[in-house]
Amino acid sequence: GAEVMFSVDCTKLKDYFLPEKREFDCIYFNFPHCGRKAGVVKNRELLARFFHSSAEVLTEEGEVHVALCNGQGGTPADQPRREWHNSWQIVAVAAGAGFILSNIHPFKAETIDGYKCTGYRSQDKSFCVEGALNHIFTRSTPLPYLKPMICQIELESRKVSFQVPQVLVDKINRCFLEPSSNHPVRTVKEKLTAELRQAFPLQNIDYCLSLLHQGHLNDVCHSNIFWIPLSAETPSTEEMSDGLANAVLFSHVDFCRDTDKDGWVNVQEGCHISKQYYLRPSLLPYAQAIIQKGAFLPGTLHVLSGPVFRKCLITPYSMPVFHEMVFVCAVNRGTEDSCIQLLVNNIKTSIHSLHQTVSGFKLNINLQEATSFETTELNDFAAFESQLSKIQYFICVEIDTSGSCEKGFCVGVIRTAHNELVNSELVVVFASLNLDLLAMLICGISDWRMLWTSDARFLCQFPRGELRLFKSFSLYPPSYVHDVSFWVPDGEKFDEVAFHTI
Repeated sequence: GAEVMFSVDCTKLKDYFLPEKREFDCIYFNFPHCGRKAGVVKNRELLARFFHSSAEVLTEEGEVHVALCNGQGGTPADQPRREWHNSWQIVAVAAGAGFILSNIHPFKAETIDGYKCTGYRSQDKSFCVEGALNHIFTRSTPLPYLKPMICQIELESRKVSFQVPQVLVDKINRCFLEPSSNHPVRTVKEKLTAELRQAFPLQNIDYCLSLLHQGHLNDVCHSNIFWIPLSAETPSTEEMSDGLANAVLFSHVDFCRDTDKDGWVNVQEGCHISKQYYLRPSLLPYAQAIIQKGAFLPGTLHVLSGPVFRKCLITPYSMPVFHEMVFVCAVNRGTEDSCIQLLVNNIKTSIHSLHQTVSGFKLNINLQEATSFETTELNDFAAFESQLSKIQYFICVEIDTSGSCEKGFCVGVIRTAHNELVNSELVVVFASLNLDLLAMLICGISDWRMLWTSDARFLCQFPRGELRLFKSFSLYPPSYVHDVSFWVPDGEKFDEVAFHTI
């Protein structure tokens, strides 16, 4: 039932097939070679033209299989591995045509019906396939072109709009924690909540929490916060799609900024001065507001969660946006230590339980007093929370692989506060967890940006309600090291977040 065609040029595949027959699910190229004693450069060029040709006739979810002799590919899977300059650099040349290496396994000729290793011109000496590897490529997701984005919300009974900082454009309103979401961050949250419900009367705070705050936070550096100027007018859809967000946002009013004696940033609109707003860097201010409401129940664990935003140095485990989960509980004075211990024990049990179902690695979870930490030891999450409020304890996680602990991460903080507003005999316990960092450690995700990808190959690994060890669908991505130099005008401060955004 197959159609066989001869003399097909692998670098011009679309020329040999009618348009209705160009969408292939799989394209195989076993042991490509230019012929004679062609060097690695010519064979790289052959592969590059082949991948570009394949991209024109492959379905969106199709695969390209390329079998190479041991060492030719230049990946860590080759044993022994050749020097990069002496290999065919298959991952790099495939990337040029928009492909990523998604899988690799030994090439087994005996499993292919009718395959014969005939050798050069059918001589008796057979072609050597010992140690050969089959490289499986899929299409990469193209880099998105992110247009300026206007977000509209209701604030203090009036509708306002603001321009989303560029570094957050593809991360605002992603709804990872919604009931319909299958995202691992939501799964971690749900399983933690279910475990804690067995030990505490628990109440989820499900009303909508505003993205914006007004005023300032004590002891928090202004450069660590995304400050947001507001617009009272709502731009039209046409204006936003034309990328005129900046012009629209400021066209109707002149803003000038100054700082008052308390360090607050003011926005002057005509003769009216109002405090500037900022994207929430933590949910703790909401937690503090909850205890002032009549619905706050002493002895009940109140839970709220949502995304938070903060400017920080960007590393694989340090993120400018993540989902925070905050617990608030009021207990009788003198019992707060036992409440903290019960809360931490349940959190530790939950994390251990989640991790054991996913991986064989052991997680060491410790509660450490804040006084035992040096500022330089804290990751960005803990450092920011310690600025925001006085912390008694840090919840630290270390990954134990082959008997040695790797770098530890602070995934949560705990503090207490006397609650004169409810009852002078009560003490309020606050606990805050970084859900994104927990999901990364539990599922073995090595870079926070993977949590925010729109690639279906990520979410399909986490069916609803399940956590699994993440399997990268881009193996051995090429890495390049370049130097860059630039000049900052006198008086201007270097903004690392802006640099990463560019």
